[in-house]
Amino acid sequence: MQAMVLQNIKTPLAWTELADPQPGPGEIRVKVSACGVCRTDLHVVDGELPDPVVPIIPGHEIVGRIDRLGTGVTGLEVGERVGIPWLGHTCGVCPYCLAHRENLCDHPLFTGYTRNGGFATATVADARFAFPLGEAGADVALAPRLCAGLIGWRSLVIAGDGKKIGLYGFGAAAHILAQVAKGQGRSVFAFTRPGDAATQSFARELGAVWAGGSEETPPEPLDAAIIFATVGGLVPQALKAVRKGGRVVCAGIHMSDIPSFPYQLLWEERQLVSVANLTRQDGLDFLRVASTMGIVTKTTLYPLAQANQALADLRAGRFEGAAVLVP
Repeated sequence: MQAMVLQNIKTPLAWTELADPQPGPGEIRVKVSACGVCRTDLHVVDGELPDPVVPIIPGHEIVGRIDRLGTGVTGLEVGERVGIPWLGHTCGVCPYCLAHRENLCDHPLFTGYTRNGGFATATVADARFAFPLGEAGADVALAPRLCAGLIGWRSLVIAGDGKKIGLYGFGAAAHILAQVAKGQGRSVFAFTRPGDAATQSFARELGAVWAGGSEETPPEPLDAAIIFATVGGLVPQALKAVRKGGRVVCAGIHMSDIPSFPYQLLWEERQLVSVANLTRQDGLDFLRVASTMGIVTKTTLYPLAQANQALADLRAGRFEGAAVLVP
């Protein structure tokens, strides 16, 4: 197999030939057909997440077909198309797992961070954390749903049932979530980098009723706001934008420090919460909903060997939607 490997943090990925991985008990081997490039991959490469396992193969928005089953695997077949997400394994016995909150597991493994991921021609995954995808939809279009879509979905559920939803940072996750929210009859307000007219236009094309810079005040108070951008300074901005009793959801795994802000912004029962990872039920719920909504993912394709360029372009915001690697 071939893979783009992170040998050490803050260094470019290296094209590497490796022995084909063999699935252990309860695992599957997947021939990768597409892998999305997520901002979390940037956090891994840049050393912004604690205790990465290196060397590591990044990538956790994986679409491919099973080509080998480990012992004890049931319910999946060789040749079946599956998706592999960020949450790659949980212990099943800690208090969080027993309380059906496996996204907070005390002893998890994460795809592309603490177990090898999909910037490769093949990968091995825990069969319990593989989502059957069926045959509808192209591999490249489905890949961003495996994290951008899933974390957006969990964030929207946590945001509540409000009708006016603000999305701060209009990248891969927001461009999917905007379509979901519109399909649910909600109004989407998109916040982008100041002066980013192209992305604001893109948001309107996807159904946003308003789009402007992150420093702007929306034309009416929001019921909830979801922050996908990694900028802690957006938290006070979002709190200003939500109504009394509104909720601000921080959706990223990493964010710069949140600056101090006056208590008045939080008062009147506004809430500030974070989202951590996802559960398998989140995946099942979102993939079912997404399959009925006609969601369109805008993708920019890169050959696997150009993973470093894809990461650089993501960091610089050079494309709309999501980047996807194809072997």
